[in-house]
Amino acid sequence: MIQTLVIPGLNGSSDEHWQRHWVREQVSSSVVEQENWTCPVLAHWQAKLDEALSNTDGAFIVAHSLGCLLAASYASRRGAGLIRGALLVAPCSLETTLQMHPCMIEFGAEPLERLPFPSLVVGSLNDPYMSVPQLERHVKAWGSDLVTIGFSGHINVASGFGRWPEGYEFFERLVRRSLLTEQWASPTASPSGQLVAALGRSYR
Repeated sequence: MIQTLVIPGLNGSSDEHWQRHWVREQVSSSVVEQENWTCPVLAHWQAKLDEALSNTDGAFIVAHSLGCLLAASYASRRGAGLIRGALLVAPCSLETTLQMHPCMIEFGAEPLERLPFPSLVVGSLNDPYMSVPQLERHVKAWGSDLVTIGFSGHINVASGFGRWPEGYEFFERLVRRSLLTEQWASPTASPSGQLVAALGRSYR
């Protein structure tokens, strides 16, 4: 079974958000819940993700908005070894987010280190939280693959993204890349075909 940790962004994800649909539909998925969704502190959010990761043998991450920056902060963090891959949907610019929301966000500097795990960024051409040039800058810095899905806003409920079947397709693409990477690193790893077949049965 492929374990998945779902990481919402600022203010969490409402019940109609595609991330909540994801967790309801996928039994191997769980949300990394934060004590304070409104005024996030990076160290506190990292502690919750550390705890969630420690309860797995390795997990994939499905993050949205500020949750993507939390995942990216693991570039040089010990827990990175437990992240098998990350689907980063509509990452936000920290500077832009600070300007748009009055609450203090203590997230340090913009995370722009290369990620040590496979990652796929799904972006929008009219995201109010991140311009296309900013998106391209982050993708290049992280060493991620990039897919843009047109003028889709912040890829949230406000822009029409409730249940999001296409997200599962992007996730499958990420998992395939991760499995190939793992097989290259370890010839004794489980056959990717079997795991992808199992994935295909689960994520529809």
